[in-house]
Amino acid sequence: MAVGRDDNSTTRVPRSGRFGFWSMLLQWLAQSGSISQFVLGATLGLGMSLKGAFLSFTLGAVVLEVVIFAIGAAGQREGMNMTLLTRFAGFGRNGSALVSLVIAVSLVGWFGVQNGIFGNSLHEMAGGPAWVWCLIAGAAITLLVMYGFRFMMVLAKISVPLFFGLVGFSVWQALSKHSMHELLTSPVAGEPITISAAATIIAGGYMTGAITSPDMTRFNKKPWHVIIQSSCSMILSEYIVGMTGVLLGHMAGSADVSSIVLGSSGFIGLIIVILATAKVNDWNLYSSSLGIVNFIQNVFNKKVQRGLVTIIVGVAGTILSALGFLDHFKDFLSVLGVAIPPVGGIIVAEYWFMRRLRAPLDETREAEVMPNRVATWVPASLAVWAVAFCVGYFVPWGIPTLNSLGTALILYCILGSVGLVRPTGWVRMDQRTGAEIDDAEPATPEAARPGSTVVSE
Repeated sequence: MAVGRDDNSTTRVPRSGRFGFWSMLLQWLAQSGSISQFVLGATLGLGMSLKGAFLSFTLGAVVLEVVIFAIGAAGQREGMNMTLLTRFAGFGRNGSALVSLVIAVSLVGWFGVQNGIFGNSLHEMAGGPAWVWCLIAGAAITLLVMYGFRFMMVLAKISVPLFFGLVGFSVWQALSKHSMHELLTSPVAGEPITISAAATIIAGGYMTGAITSPDMTRFNKKPWHVIIQSSCSMILSEYIVGMTGVLLGHMAGSADVSSIVLGSSGFIGLIIVILATAKVNDWNLYSSSLGIVNFIQNVFNKKVQRGLVTIIVGVAGTILSALGFLDHFKDFLSVLGVAIPPVGGIIVAEYWFMRRLRAPLDETREAEVMPNRVATWVPASLAVWAVAFCVGYFVPWGIPTLNSLGTALILYCILGSVGLVRPTGWVRMDQRTGAEIDDAEPATPEAARPGSTVVSE
């Protein structure tokens, strides 16, 4: 019996299963605003002028938009989620399993952390034990994500206008009591923040979301939808929400502006907290479930139901958040976050520039079936991943996430140009399910060209 919806977790999303421009735009906008984005803006406002903050948000947005389009367009073109795409864009089957595990652990961890923050917020605003609120919220989001993208889209259609309407009303009430000229020209109240440091915070905070953008863009009908929708998301997130946060920081003289955004608590604040958590945290759990499904298929050659995986990891993340256990692992989750940007650099380098492993995708794209073969190990990719991670983690200057991503992209291109990006072997794949086919004859790049029939026995 099927549990929830699989959402093409290990296969391409067919063109008939994709969504129109406006429906997808709402999903992008749902990722644009959160309480933490207002707080980020306020933090920058304490140490920067309005002009400096604007330049910082612009730099951060440009970096993120380039990454989103380069990786998201590949996901849209192939109809594949991010972890599935890594099989054919640099990592091979076994490397993709490692990527999937890192993504899954990182995002289910942040799902639990965000769920814990939600529980504590509801405890302060409405009373009751925080762990009870954690259990309620975790169960609700798990149930939603279990039924997949269509149900998450329904949430976006409800939450986006309601969230921004309520937040806009609360912020307008607060700002209308002050002179806008004074807010725009007021000196910084805290320690000065450089533009490069601010851009680091802005780009680094959403880089994981940019890398995993194929999880959403695979449902887009056209590539230009991706760039327009993600640009609208950046404009709303950085220039409207972020810059409003800067003004709130100037007004309050503090980065703690959450009470202003929440409308001084009450029922409006309660609804805002619920919506802010649901419309962002569902994607943490969704991408984590896709990663685990891909990991299990790569390692054990077993197809498991994404809905069932969602229940298991959702329950685990919810219980850990209720116990407050994940608060002790934020540093570990941050380290995993540094390991994700290099994956994006390798995907971009392989898919758009080197194309050493992309042939199986090109051969099967029009037929909308899975490739009939996949590389096993690609040692060069793993070496590039390790070096880029070290650059991002240990080099003290620049933007760490961008350093690691750029290092991975350049190094992969260099190794690919001198012929060092080579798989150790190939395995046959079932074109209907994406599973490995067990047979005595190993696959080769020349085997099973378009028009041949490769199916499981």
